[in-house]
Amino acid sequence: MMAGRGRMQAIAAAMLVVSVGATPAADRRLPAAESPSDVLARSAPSDWRALDPENTLYLELTAGRVVIELAPSFAPGHVANIKALVRAHYFDGLNIIRVQDNYVVQWGDPDGKRDSGTALRAGPPEFFRPLQRAAAFHALQEKDVYAPQVGFVDSWPVARNPATGQEWLTHCYSMLGVGRDTAPDSGSGVELYVVIGHAPRQLDRNVTLSGRVLRAIELLSSLPRGTGNLGFYESADQYVPIRSMSVAADLSPQQRIDLELLRSDAPIFADYLRALRSRSAAWFVEPTDRLEICNARIPVRVKP
Repeated sequence: MMAGRGRMQAIAAAMLVVSVGATPAADRRLPAAESPSDVLARSAPSDWRALDPENTLYLELTAGRVVIELAPSFAPGHVANIKALVRAHYFDGLNIIRVQDNYVVQWGDPDGKRDSGTALRAGPPEFFRPLQRAAAFHALQEKDVYAPQVGFVDSWPVARNPATGQEWLTHCYSMLGVGRDTAPDSGSGVELYVVIGHAPRQLDRNVTLSGRVLRAIELLSSLPRGTGNLGFYESADQYVPIRSMSVAADLSPQQRIDLELLRSDAPIFADYLRALRSRSAAWFVEPTDRLEICNARIPVRVKP
């Protein structure tokens, strides 16, 4: 049934193309080009960078381990605070309390009663940082709705505004944010969230982004949706328990997962983006030759 329906849909689409006098799809396809996997297959070890264990978190759930990379170069104060909270075992035994469809997963203490001890360091928001040297920025050629420029710095998705001298991390899928109240400086790190839906770029420069999930995002994105307001779970029996959070540097090498990312400052990175952009494989009827910052996913692999 599925195969037949798919064939009927394809025939209907072809009839629509012919009916409006368009050039047949086979004549409009571009010559075959390198695919993203082709580019990665010829990459060298020097094209990849390893995660820093001191800036890698392991979120341990019953279903498995979620690996998070922190971004101290963009949010040094909040990253330091999050690591202090993790090392004080603040999150151990807490729960995921909010799963809003097409938006975020959030965890923390819903009652605000857990003692953070000396780990909590209040500080100003880190919504953006001063513009860095242009040589470190790999710009996308496409225009962006939310910023004059977008691209990558050290394999992080970044937006920039040369007129204001600011650059900031973008709210793409899997990014880690610091929950806050109305006051801009009210986000300390005791509540964290991860984007699991279409990129909510309206949050850029309104919330401190402090990292991203690099492995096992599916353990968060597939959780049952909360039925309460904004996706909060309505009762404690719906909570998803957090077994523990740890800094990778505090574990033995045998307990770590050695991941590495494609370097955005490597020459091969431009080839990778070109392969993502071209969409000229035979399957594509309409090659787009466009790329949006949050669709340019950084490849991650276990270190060979």
